[in-house]
Parts: sequence; C-alpha cells; structure tokens
Amino acid sequence: MIPASDRRQAVALIQEANRNGARLAKACEELNLSVRTYERWTAEGQVKEDQRPLAERPTPKNKLTKEERAEILRVVSKKEFMNLPPSQIVPKLADQAIYIASESSIYRVLREEKMQNHRGRSQAPQKRLAPSHLASRPNEVWTWDITWLKGRVKGLFYRLYLIIDLFSRKMVGWEIWETEEARYVEQLIPQTVIKEQIQGQPLVLHSDNGSPMKAATFQVLLEKLGIQSSYSRPRVSNDNPYSEAVFRTLKYRPEYPDHGFKTLDDAREWTRTFVDWYNHAHLHSGIQFVSPAECHEGRHIAILEKRKQVYE
Repeated sequence: MIPASDRRQAVALIQEANRNGARLAKACEELNLSVRTYERWTAEGQVKEDQRPLAERPTPKNKLTKEERAEILRVVSKKEFMNLPPSQIVPKLADQAIYIASESSIYRVLREEKMQNHRGRSQAPQKRLAPSHLASRPNEVWTWDITWLKGRVKGLFYRLYLIIDLFSRKMVGWEIWETEEARYVEQLIPQTVIKEQIQGQPLVLHSDNGSPMKAATFQVLLEKLGIQSSYSRPRVSNDNPYSEAVFRTLKYRPEYPDHGFKTLDDAREWTRTFVDWYNHAHLHSGIQFVSPAECHEGRHIAILEKRKQVYE
C-alpha cells in the first residue's frame, strides 16, 4: 500500500513532467504507475486516501494502550465481574464514578483474548416477541406466571407464583406453595395491591391461559379489584416473555440448587434472597442497566444522568 504522502509526491512529479511537455502516460510509466491509477488518485481534484480494506492506516487516537488493555483484563477477571457481560460491567463501574473503556472496546478486547464466550451460567438469551402491552409508569401493567421448582424427592415440585411490574421489571409480589391452585393467587394479588398502595388505580394484569389464571373465582376477584385481565394468545408459548425471562435468570443463578430444595421453607428462603438480589442489585438490560427497584422508585433518572456525566 502506498501512503498518502508518497501518493501526493508522485502526483506532483507527474504533473510537473506533464507541464514541461512530457506525455502523461510516459510520466506515469517512469514511476511504474498506470494512467488509470493516476486518474483514480486525482479523480476529485485532490489526492485520495487508499480506500482498500488492507490499506495501511494511521493509528486511531483512541486506540487502547497496553496499560489500558491490561486494566480491562484485570477488571473483567475480578470475582465481582467475571460472570458479567461488558453491558453490565460498564454501568456498574460508572456508578462508582469509574470509566476504563466503552462497552464495545471491552467486547473487542475479550474477543481478541478469546474470552468472548457467554459469561455466566445461563444460556445465551434469545430474541423475544414485542410486548402486547406498554407501560409508562410503575404499577400500570403487571404480568404474572407460575414456575415449578424441583424438590429433593423425585416427582416433587414447589410452585413459585410471581408478579412482575412491566415498567420497572420489579418483582412486586411472590409466594411459593406446593400445589397450583387459583385460591393461592387470589390471596397474592390483593396482598400485592395493598403493599404497592394502588387500591382503586387502573391496572392491567397479564398472564398465560393456565387453569388458575382462567378460574371463575379469580375473574370475580379481578372485577372486584377493578383490574383488567389480559391473556396470552392461544398456542403462543412465549407471549409472556417477562415472567419467562425472570424464571430463566432464577434457575441459572450459580447458587441455584441443582439437586432441588429440601423443603418448602428452604425454597421460600432461597427465593427471598433471589428476589432481594434481583430487585436491588441486578442491573436489568431492559431498563438501561439500572436495578428494578431504582426504576420502580424513580431513582433511575438521577443515576442515568450521573452515568452520562462520567461517560462524557
């Protein structure tokens, strides 16, 4: 590849020879260049840079130094970050008023160092369908579902009933029972409404089409509370993606007991710890990497503004 400075010198020599009477083809031949190359270089009235992908280019001003690369590798290898992707590492550092590199730069370093495998215990996330409801504030739309938690005895499962706020992704209500019955959620919904202090406020409750969700007594309760019910479309298995995403996160936590929970109380105690972590420590990708509690309480606005100042 010919640097731009050498191109300009060659063009100047050719033009000087041409002005002194030499034919253009002969002047180009003296420098082992074709007329077509000369014309390409000067097509827009000035010598153009080499646009070929393998052209030698000047070192970018923002290229990471060896020291900066070493610092990135040191940070991503720390215990608190080793299972996190750069998309969570960068905002966590920004909340400490620390900035070492952009998310894309950290991804690039990990890729170059062969460390770009999916970080953490979970499988890589999959693309999900667009939501059927939108929320502009907390406690406007809730989504709820049930998942089974394995017990130690073969065939024994505990049922986790979970309510998530669509706007903040906060787990606003949950409980675990040994069976899947409408009467349990008929207790959980009113308790959560009271806890969130939203009695009488408009609320949409989205769920799938399971039998507890469609029970007649449950429908009467929702009508009494002034809650509008919403259901997944028939034969669409991932039409309630928010609950499914939380269940996936829960079951792929490193501390999740692979062999199951010993008792119902053990399942409740473990889930209580998980809910506290998820609501207050987990930086959620769907809400600009703040915690669900921060978003639910409106603290995310100041946090995002502070990060912006750190990045700038």
